[in-house]
Amino acid sequence: MKKRFRQRISFVLALLFTLAFTATALAADVVILHTNDIHCGIEKNINIASLAAYKKELKKQGVPVLLVDAGDAVQGEPIGKMSQGMSLVRIMNAVGFDFIIPGNHEFDYGMPRFFELLKSQHTPYYSCNFTDLRTNTLPLKPYKIFEKGGHRIAFVGVTTPETLNSSTPKYFKDEQGNFIYGFNEDASGQKLYRAIQKAVDAAKAEGAEAVFLVGHLGMDGSIPRWSSIAIAENTTGIKAIIDGHSHEQYEARIRRNLKGEEVLITQTGTKLETVGKLVLHDDGTLSSTLDTVLPDPDPKVLKVIAKENKRFEPVLKQPVGEALVDLRDGDPATGVRRVRNGETNMGDFVADAYRAVLNCDVAIVNGGSLRNNIKKGVFTYQDLLTSFPFGNMCAVVEVTGQQLADALELGAKNYPEENGAFMQVSGLTYTLDARIPSSIELDERGNFVAVRGERRVRDIMVNGQPLDLNRLYTVGGTTYILKDGGNGMVMFKGARLLQDGALSDVDAIMEFVQNHKNAKITDEYGDWQGQGRINIIQ
Repeated sequence: MKKRFRQRISFVLALLFTLAFTATALAADVVILHTNDIHCGIEKNINIASLAAYKKELKKQGVPVLLVDAGDAVQGEPIGKMSQGMSLVRIMNAVGFDFIIPGNHEFDYGMPRFFELLKSQHTPYYSCNFTDLRTNTLPLKPYKIFEKGGHRIAFVGVTTPETLNSSTPKYFKDEQGNFIYGFNEDASGQKLYRAIQKAVDAAKAEGAEAVFLVGHLGMDGSIPRWSSIAIAENTTGIKAIIDGHSHEQYEARIRRNLKGEEVLITQTGTKLETVGKLVLHDDGTLSSTLDTVLPDPDPKVLKVIAKENKRFEPVLKQPVGEALVDLRDGDPATGVRRVRNGETNMGDFVADAYRAVLNCDVAIVNGGSLRNNIKKGVFTYQDLLTSFPFGNMCAVVEVTGQQLADALELGAKNYPEENGAFMQVSGLTYTLDARIPSSIELDERGNFVAVRGERRVRDIMVNGQPLDLNRLYTVGGTTYILKDGGNGMVMFKGARLLQDGALSDVDAIMEFVQNHKNAKITDEYGDWQGQGRINIIQ
């Protein structure tokens, strides 16, 4: 009897020990590695092959690990443009991402190409707010649940509604110009908050213990109602937001949700400046770091990168001309970008190229389209594609002085903060009085409606003469701005098109250098701050 009792006690103790050991084994820290705004910079800063090695090393150590990306990966450098995004898809497949979302620039190759790339991805895109307006359905799944380290973890994807005018607006419309795709945009932000909340609640109902929002949203320079801050403060149930879009670096910014609970927000910068490491500890707490030291690159991923690069080498290495000065998008001493909130010699040069080649009165260039410096010395086709990665086509329109003034006003709206719509100019000068608050009114999609108060932009001169609001001027630039209403520039809608898509931005710059400048960029562009075309009063 005693023997049987002892056996039963031993069995119970063994069972309790086994259950305790199993619970300990199941409850483990989960590491979430994250990137955002890679913009084809796969070999920049932290090589993406090192990121692959980092994930593999953690897995070898028995660490539950997931790798996610918060958008804007397939566009930004020649390898993206020349492959229409496919090279980046192949490379990201090789790295082994577990969850990815589309940023605004994932749509830059057009909607048919977007869905073609989707078919080739090992991990599909997720978005809870990208909507087919014809059927009011989601083309992409809103979230995915993973079981890692004894936890059920959900990632919800969200893409900024700014996409409608920061990518090419016509891509989201039918042939009649009606929007057939949307991102739950409205004037209050409530429509987006509801879409996110619906996905979060659905993930929790499906058993998710922790919900992370992977968002291409941004903070600084983003439309406030669609920023990651606004999302955190107007929802519940989100443990952390893995952010993108504004190219900022922050390990952990804390906001409180509608219930007063803390929400951690983190972002890694751009072009693999850092890799985010968000740890969900077994007690449910979070820690967040940005890592810059990673293992040696994974040789298998390096081979994939080399194979993709080799496809385009002969074309990319062709020399275009020689720069006798550095053309810059910002301050060479500090590295601070200026092209989105002030004049630079790069902006002057590109605007001059458009005006000369397109033979127009004025040329305007949105600062957001200028993405890299051109260094002193011989530069190649690859250098140009790196600086101008969007593949924008050129256009000339006939507009009134009033429309031109409205475009400059919209570009100056965010100053001193950055704005991709900030205008670099040729054939024109203007003053921006920053003491005057912006009175721009935008519609629910972020498009220009009107100026409701005193204007910030004044003293506009066209080729030395005061701007006549009623006169017609020929204005050159890209179809993105002048025809498609990019960056909210819908004031040009209906303008008479004089040239439409005859050559690309890179082709226009090549022609300017080779046929107008004798293949040299001279010291007339020697001052990085430009030639004094934009006067800013603080």
